[in-house]
Parts: sequence; structure tokens; C-alpha cells
Amino acid sequence: MLEPYVEDDIQIVKFNNPKTNSINLEMLEQLNDIIQSVNSHPSPKGLILTGEGRFFSSGFDLPIFINFKDLEEATRFFAFEEDVLVSLFTCSKPVISAINGHAAAAGLIYSMAADYRIVKDHPKIKIGMSEIKIGLPLTIAQHEVMRFGFDGNLKFRDVMFSGQMVDVHKAREMALVDEIVAEAELLERAKQVVSQWIDTPNRPFIRMKQLLKADTADRIRRKLKEEDWQDGLNCFFQDEVRQTLEFVQASMQ
Repeated sequence: MLEPYVEDDIQIVKFNNPKTNSINLEMLEQLNDIIQSVNSHPSPKGLILTGEGRFFSSGFDLPIFINFKDLEEATRFFAFEEDVLVSLFTCSKPVISAINGHAAAAGLIYSMAADYRIVKDHPKIKIGMSEIKIGLPLTIAQHEVMRFGFDGNLKFRDVMFSGQMVDVHKAREMALVDEIVAEAELLERAKQVVSQWIDTPNRPFIRMKQLLKADTADRIRRKLKEEDWQDGLNCFFQDEVRQTLEFVQASMQ
């Protein structure tokens, strides 16, 4: 689940769903409520995402996908998920990802929705996107958030089409993260960035961020409204994809 707490007037949200901090519907609902609260009040002054243990997050809880009964159920899940992701991407306050461990799939996508990504320096941490290897494309919001985070189509291509998992230094080189710090400094550095950006007269950061992300957010909302994106969810009902998801799920238990 999520473990939310406030420290130094900053909302910290910790993924804590053993063993890999996979993201389920309840966690998305919690995160959505937290984002709305952060947006609605002067305090707290920002939001930090992090994880418990060896994982930031492995991505979505695979039994969700395996147990979709039909396209309608899959559509309901992703309609809500897209809304939460856009809300995180456009949160009015600074959002920092403090990546404490492995980040893959939706774990990486949600970290990329932040304004800045910091990872702890550890040789075993792996970061990347494996969707292409298990037969899953990205949704509209996921695609646009990742492309914005890379600030370029070629960087997007190099990460998304390979399905490669990389160490923290390669992740920095590929622009998956912005900064590498010692483990003891991770949360403190994240809080420092939040304060640096928001603790100024009149908080101009809020307007600047809104303008920076407005075109991407508007494009996501327009595509979700106008395009037949639901048809792309049929991949979850293909035998080959389901078998791959079941294999991956079993290997993680």
C-alpha cells in the first residue's frame, strides 16, 4: 500500500507493497486523494515519491492484468489510471522521485511523472522499461509522460524499444534520472530540491510548471477523449501475452 507522511512540511509517499512495491488500484486511489489534497492547500509545499526496501516499484500488480474479465473492466482500470497519472504529472507543487531501489515498468513511468528524479548510489539497483518484452504497449498518458521526461524522441526510442534494465550510472547517462546521491542523502536531497523550488516570494514555480506541462497535458486529455485508445487494451486478452504475464508473476513470488 502507500505510506503517506509529512516531514518538514513536505508530503512523502512511500510505496510499500511487499515484495516489489507493485501498484494496485487501492494505491492509485490513495495517490489520487493525496495529489488533490496537495493541490488544494498551501501546505505541504511539495510531494516526494519513494519506496520501501529494495524496490521503488516494479510496476503495476500483475494479477490486475491477468484477472481482467473483459475489455470493459480493463478500460475502467486504465481510464482511472490515466487520470491519476496526469494528475501527478500536473501537480501544482514540486514532485520529486527519490528512487531508493529497482524501478521498472509503471514504477519508472510514475517516477518520470515527477519534476526531478534522484536515485541512491547502489550497484545492484536496476532501472528500465520491460513492457516491449512482454507484449505490452504504453497507454496514451504513459507514452506522453515518458516522452516528456526524456525531452526527445531518440532517448525515448533507446529506452522503450530495447526493454533494457540498466544500473544507476547508465540511467543517469540515458536521462532516466537527474542525480545520483548516497543512500543517507536521498530523502534530504529530495526535500532540498522541493524547498529550493517553492520557497520563493509568490511561488512562481507553480505558474512556470503549469506553462511547461500544459501542452503535453492538453494533448493527453484530447487524445483520451478523441481516440479509440481502448482498442489497444485487447493485448491483455491475447494468449501469448497472458502466458508471459503469468510466467513473470510466478517468477516474482
